[in-house]
Amino acid sequence: MASTARSYLLLSLLATAQLIRAHEHHDELTEEEMSQSTDAILWLHIIVQALVWGVIFPVGMVLGITRSRWHVPLQSLGFLLTAGGYVLGHSHGGRQFLASAHGVFANIILVPIAAQLALGIYLKLHIHENSIRPYAVILHGVVGKAYPVIGWTQMLFGAIAYRGYCRDGNLPQCLAHYIMGGGFIAYAVIMAIILLVGEGWVRRSGRSPEWWDSWVIFLWGIVNTFTEHRGNDWSVKDMQHTILGVLWWAGGLLGILLARNNKRNVVPAIILILTGWAMSEHEQHLMISTKVHAMFGYTLMLAGLARIIEVICFPGTSKAEIVYDDNVSDHTLAEPSPRFPSAARYALADDSRAAASRAFRHLPPFLLVASGILFMSATDEELDYVHDNEMDHVTYILIMFRWSSSISFLIYTHIVFLIGLYPTTGRNAATKETRSNSIELTAPRSKWYSRVPNAPATPVERPQHVVGEDDEED
Repeated sequence: MASTARSYLLLSLLATAQLIRAHEHHDELTEEEMSQSTDAILWLHIIVQALVWGVIFPVGMVLGITRSRWHVPLQSLGFLLTAGGYVLGHSHGGRQFLASAHGVFANIILVPIAAQLALGIYLKLHIHENSIRPYAVILHGVVGKAYPVIGWTQMLFGAIAYRGYCRDGNLPQCLAHYIMGGGFIAYAVIMAIILLVGEGWVRRSGRSPEWWDSWVIFLWGIVNTFTEHRGNDWSVKDMQHTILGVLWWAGGLLGILLARNNKRNVVPAIILILTGWAMSEHEQHLMISTKVHAMFGYTLMLAGLARIIEVICFPGTSKAEIVYDDNVSDHTLAEPSPRFPSAARYALADDSRAAASRAFRHLPPFLLVASGILFMSATDEELDYVHDNEMDHVTYILIMFRWSSSISFLIYTHIVFLIGLYPTTGRNAATKETRSNSIELTAPRSKWYSRVPNAPATPVERPQHVVGEDDEED
C-alpha cells in the first residue's frame, strides 16, 4: 500500500512539473497570426484532451463509484495525459488565438485536478480511518463526479475559441444557446439514469421519476427567470425567454405537488411541449435562423410527446408492476412502503410490454440530447456565416440535422455506455452471482440493464434482501 501511495505521489509531482510549463495567451493578434493553419501539435492537443475528459475521466468516475480495481490506474493515466495535453496546448505553432475562457478555465481546472490527486494519495495511505478519512471519501467522490461537467464545459470553450465566436456583443446570445442546449443534455443524462438503471433507487426513494424531473425544471426555471433579461429596456425576446422561465418554475412546482405519494404525471412532458412550441414560433432576424429554431422546437416537442407515451403506456419496466389502491396512489415505480403496507398488491405484466418499455425509455432522453445539440448549433454567428455564404435554410438544416444527429447518437451512446458500466463493474459485478439465489428471475439479466427483480403474484412480505437491492446507490 505504501508503494502505491509513493507511485501516486510521483505521478502528482510529474503532472505538476508538466503543468508549470506554459506561455501567456495573446490579447492582440494580427490577422495573419490568426489565419494560419492549425499545426499537428494543436490537433494532438485537441485529440488527447477530448480523449481524457470525454472518455477516460468519465469511465474512471463510474469505476470509482463501483469500487473497481481499475479506477486508480485509469485515472492515473488520465492525469498524465492531461498534463501532456496541457503542455501541447501551450507549445503549438501556426495559428494563434486571442485570450479566451478556454485558456482561463484551463488554469481553473488545475484546482480540482490537484485536489483529486491529493485526496487520492491520502485515501491510499489509509490513515485517520475514524476521523478525517470518511469526509475525504465524500469529498473525493464529489470532485470526481464533477469531472464530466468540467470536461464538457472546457471542450465547449475550446470549440468556441477555435472558431473565434462569442466575443463582444455576441456573448449574451452565445451564452443563452450553449447554456440552454447544455441544460437539455444534462436533463437527458438525469432522465436516462433514472429510467434505465435507477428504477430500484427510485423505488427505494419513495419518489416517482417525475418528482425528480419536476425539481430539475423548477430550479432551471428560477435561473432562467432572472438571467434572460439584461438592461432597462424589455425586448420581445427578453419577454419570451423570461415567460418561459416562469413557465418552467411554475410547472415544475405543480409537477412536484402532483408527484407526491409516488404518483406519476405528465406535467414535465407538457412543459417540454410548450417550450418546443414557443421555440418553433420564435422569430429571428434571419429566415434561416427562424427555420433552425423551429427544427429545434419540433424535436423538443417530440421529446415531450415521447415522455407522455412512456408515462401513460409504460409505467414500469419489471415484469411485476406494483399497483396501489385507487384511493392511495396511481401507477408508480415505488415498492410497497411502511406508509402503505396494506394497500399494495402485485399484478403481473406481459413480458413483451416490459421489453417494449425498456426499449421505449431510450427515446425521450435521446431526443433531449438531439434538441440540445440543435440549439447549440443555432447561434447568430454560425447562422450569419451560413447566410453570408448564400446557403438556403433547407440545405443547412439537412446538413446540421445530419451532423447534430450524428453527434447526438455518439453522445447518447457514450451516456448509455457509462450507465451500463455501473451494474457490471467493481463491487456490483462481484456480487451479482451471489445475489442470484435470493429470488428467481424469469429472464436473464442484460449486461446493459440491471433489471428490478420480479415480485410474486400474491401479496407477500417484502424480503430483506433481493436481487438488485444494492445495484444502485442513493
